[in-house]
Amino acid sequence: MRQVYLDNAATTQVDEKVVKAMLPYFSEKYGNASSQHMIGQESKRALEESRELIAKSIGAKYDEIIFTGSGTEANNFVLKGLFFENKEKNNIITTKIEHDCVLNTCKWLETQGAKITYLDVDSEGFIDLEQLKDSINEKTLVVSVIHGNNEIGIIQDLESIGEICKEQGVYFHTDACQSYTKVPINVKACNLDFMTVNSHKIHGPKGIAALYIRKGIKITPLLHGGGHEYGLRSSTENIPGIVGFAKAVKIANKKDIKKMTLLRDKLIRGILKIDNVKLNGPRGDKRLCNNINISFNNIEGESIGGYLDSYGISGSTGSACS
Repeated sequence: MRQVYLDNAATTQVDEKVVKAMLPYFSEKYGNASSQHMIGQESKRALEESRELIAKSIGAKYDEIIFTGSGTEANNFVLKGLFFENKEKNNIITTKIEHDCVLNTCKWLETQGAKITYLDVDSEGFIDLEQLKDSINEKTLVVSVIHGNNEIGIIQDLESIGEICKEQGVYFHTDACQSYTKVPINVKACNLDFMTVNSHKIHGPKGIAALYIRKGIKITPLLHGGGHEYGLRSSTENIPGIVGFAKAVKIANKKDIKKMTLLRDKLIRGILKIDNVKLNGPRGDKRLCNNINISFNNIEGESIGGYLDSYGISGSTGSACS
C-alpha cells in the first residue's frame, strides 16, 4: 500500500543528507567535545561550526545559541529560568493557543507564585496587539507567543509584538519550532530576547533543539553539572544530533517552501469542495506552508483519522504532544 504522510507538524522524516552527515560522529568522530585530545577537539569543531550556522540563520551571534535536548526543554528553560532569576517580577504573558509545554509550564509556575495572563485570539488565531499592550504592567517579566502554531498554522506578527515588548521594557520569547526555516526570522529585527527552534520539524533528528538567548541576559539554568553550553545547560553535547540539525538547516531552501505552499493550497481547494467542511486558521502567507486544519461537521475526527489510516494516509486530529 502506498503511504501518504500528512503529519509533518508532529515530526518529519530525516533527510538522507542529514543521516549521511551524522553517521561519522557515531563511529569515527565520537569524541567528547569537552576533551582536549584530537578526537575530542574534532567534535568540538563540529559543535561550534554547527552553532555558527544556526546562529547566522536567525541573525544571532554564535555564543547566543544554546543547544538543548528538545523544544520542550528550551521553553521550560526560558520561562522557569527567567522566573527564578527575577524575583521582583512575577507576571508572564502568553496566549491561549501555545504548545502544551508552554501552557503546562505556566500552570506549574502558578504554583510557585507566578501570575499568568492568557491572551485571547480572534477567529483565525491572531492575538490582539491592543490587548497585549493593556496586559503589560510593572510586574510583567516576559511575553511568550508562539510564532507558527502547530495545529492551525497561524503565523503571528513577531515584529509588531517585539516592538511593543521593547517599548514596555519586557522580555520577548517565541516558540518558533514549527516556523523555523519555513518563515524568515531575524532575532534583531523582531526584538527577540529568546527563541526556541528544533530539529525534528525540519527533517533533522529528534532529541536536539536550540535556544537563542540574547547576550547579556541573566537566566537560571535548569541543569547543573559540568558547565557545558556557557554554563547554561550542563550535559555532554549530542554531537551527531547537533551536526544533523545544522545540516537540516543548511539544506532548507525557498524552492521547497514554495512547493509545499502550492501543495497546501491545492489540497485545501480540493477539500473545501466537500460539503460541511471548514478551514481553520488563515489563508495565504499568514499560514505555515505545511499546515492544513479542517473541521468536518457531524463526523468525529478520530473516525476520519482511522478511515484514512486504513488507506495508508497518516494525518492527525490535533497536536501529538497534547
